[in-house]
Amino acid sequence: MLFGQLALIAAALFAGAAIYINIAEQPSRLQLDDRALLTEWKPAYKRGFAMQAPLAVIGFLFEALAAWQTANWWWLLGAIVLLANWPFTIFAIMPTNNELMAMDPGAATSQVRRLIETWGYLHAVRSALGATATLIFLKASV
Repeated sequence: MLFGQLALIAAALFAGAAIYINIAEQPSRLQLDDRALLTEWKPAYKRGFAMQAPLAVIGFLFEALAAWQTANWWWLLGAIVLLANWPFTIFAIMPTNNELMAMDPGAATSQVRRLIETWGYLHAVRSALGATATLIFLKASV
């Protein structure tokens, strides 16, 4: 059951970070002008990716081990939900990320704001997936 508890911790950390971004960081950055908005978003995205991507993979591995160890399909379901963040990010969010990363903050226009607002809505799906996985692991734990 240790793997299950470690999976729950990883999923909760992932969900907490994702939700923080949507509730605190994103609304705060949208108060900035277009140039500052892009200037802030670029390093924040890189740091967030460096933290959240490993949490999704580590959580998935612990969950898969917990599913194998306990033969409880709830762990496997949660593992799939948490890992779904990877393909969602690659196929749904990455085009927006790449477009924003290619932009020069010095030449930022209102398009930057529109893209970062879109990015925030897409990121909310990551928050929902993380929270759902966490709830599934809580169910599996009892």
